[in-house]
Amino acid sequence: MSKKIRNDSIFTKPIIKAARKKKISKIISEDSKKKYKNFYIFSLTCFILIFSFFSLPSVTKFFDHNFAKNKTVINVSKKNFDLAFNNQNSIIEEKSTNLEDVFNDIDVFSDNEQNTNTSRLSASTIEQLFKDTNYDLKIVKKTKLVNIGNNLDHLPIEMKSIENVKKRKNLFIQIVLPLIIEENTKIKIDRKKLFVILNKNSNSKSDIEWLKKKFKQYGVAKNDLTTLKIRMDEIPVSLAIAQAAKETGWGTSRFAQKGNALFGQWTWSGNGIKPAAADSESTHKVASFKVLKASVKAYQRNINTHSSYKKFRKERAIQRDNFGKLNSLELVKYLDKYAETGIEYTKILSKIIKQNSLTDFDDVKILPTSKKLKNLI
Repeated sequence: MSKKIRNDSIFTKPIIKAARKKKISKIISEDSKKKYKNFYIFSLTCFILIFSFFSLPSVTKFFDHNFAKNKTVINVSKKNFDLAFNNQNSIIEEKSTNLEDVFNDIDVFSDNEQNTNTSRLSASTIEQLFKDTNYDLKIVKKTKLVNIGNNLDHLPIEMKSIENVKKRKNLFIQIVLPLIIEENTKIKIDRKKLFVILNKNSNSKSDIEWLKKKFKQYGVAKNDLTTLKIRMDEIPVSLAIAQAAKETGWGTSRFAQKGNALFGQWTWSGNGIKPAAADSESTHKVASFKVLKASVKAYQRNINTHSSYKKFRKERAIQRDNFGKLNSLELVKYLDKYAETGIEYTKILSKIIKQNSLTDFDDVKILPTSKKLKNLI
């Protein structure tokens, strides 16, 4: 009996067909799952979009209703400034309240000034103090920063005896510079706060109380925000230094030495020093102050409130609105009513500013002692 040989090739082909069929079935199954998955994702996306579209008005209404107090409005200060510079300008200025109130916080020590050491230092001691603290005007011009910790309450008695004119001028500027910049910084911070308040839909009780205080300080009628914005602004540092130098003879005058009077402001009441050249019938005095800082504050308040400097404030507001920065050599032209010599007085101030390069100090800021203060200035 012959051995029967199995032909494996007969059985191989059907096996290949079965495997291929199984593979094709698997591919079709996976493709179907993928299509179903894409369909589900597409359907879910459409549902979310449709839901968002129809629910958006309700969500917006909810947020407007519950968070409206935090909403800000567009600042329309430019329009208000324009109104102040047209024919209504004189009417706006006439809304001032009693200007006697604007100096109520100046002639006496503030809470921060009560603990101030008001002893008078000698010129040599001051020079050494400035040297020890690395306070040099060349460095100030370069860094555009000044440490207000160098503030002094009085000028040294020896100012007149300093024969070197350049040295005397340098010492005088070193003394008055931080005082002027500190007061300017306070005004700058107040001005920023004012614009924040103006951009609110509604104001808190503390905002309203703060505004009342500022209306009084700047002699402005209640709710006259346009005039308050015009008056609440800085005096260029170069201009303030020049006036202090002119009024005190670079710190040598009797009024500066005895009464800390840096700007020769007159008074008919309160503390003051009678001018030696005044006649017997004259009742005015040169206002005196307990510390130099008070003199600077009174000077700035005077420029910012008195009707004689209305044109100065108008020009300053125009410069601020158009350029952001202030030009002291242009603004000085509007201080002709500060002294009896009028235009000649403004020419002398311009000469002092130019000859002593005082505009180099216009961009100087106080050296911030905290991150919060740095952000404010």
